[in-house]
Amino acid sequence: MSLNKDKQEVIHSKIWKEEPELDNPFAAKRCYCAGYDVFGDLLGKASWAEYLYLLFKLEKPNKQQTKLLETIAIIIANPGIRDHSVRAAMNAGVGGSTSASALMAAIAVGAGQYGGAREVFLAMQTWEDCMQNLNKWEDRIKNPPIVERADVWAAMEHTPGFDQNGISCTKPVKQSLKHLCSIVGKESNLSWLDKNRQSLEQISGAPLSFTGVIAAAFSDLELNAEQGEMLYLFLRLPGAAVHALEQKKFGWRKYPFFINGLNLEDYSETKIS
Repeated sequence: MSLNKDKQEVIHSKIWKEEPELDNPFAAKRCYCAGYDVFGDLLGKASWAEYLYLLFKLEKPNKQQTKLLETIAIIIANPGIRDHSVRAAMNAGVGGSTSASALMAAIAVGAGQYGGAREVFLAMQTWEDCMQNLNKWEDRIKNPPIVERADVWAAMEHTPGFDQNGISCTKPVKQSLKHLCSIVGKESNLSWLDKNRQSLEQISGAPLSFTGVIAAAFSDLELNAEQGEMLYLFLRLPGAAVHALEQKKFGWRKYPFFINGLNLEDYSETKIS
């Protein structure tokens, strides 16, 4: 894509290509994603999941991959009001912050290593290194790798993909894992995880969490850890968005975390001496 004819400044991208309008070089006449004309070929023919997969993988997904990605999106669309990232968005919403502020709060809190996108990243690295080898998983869990970016990420306090505060594997996690397994084959990472879940939980001393399930699912989609981290960040935003809007409408008086902590006084008649 040329931005300046004199300097010939070019943005290099395998994902996107544009053809300019004849009367306006700053407006696109055709937009291509991985070779497909987005508004000429894909619009009305491709689903959201198919287009999303195309953006990340630069190839059309098969039916199984499409169904798997659609299901993942449903599972993590709304982490619920117990989730810290959703609560961050709710706090922003009830406090009267802008919509962008609410989503940025959700991303900031949901980017971390406990239930967040970075945990998915680390769990996917485990899949890349250990694959479906239980002995390698055990060694990885008992001897976790040293953090390379200690200036950004602190050392993990638990096994990625497992809930350090959990008592047992929750029903929604087990339901999600079983349903995802019904989509993929018996040789998939998800099926292996389902078969070896209890052994892994015993080794790690913690129950499997949603991050562990989603990391396996992303690995079955042949995404790398960085792609999985990105997808997990924004696929969880719908829940944060709607809960922020809802709490903004209810107002802070119905928000238990604010009403008991605020003491308002009327200073309208205070005289300045």
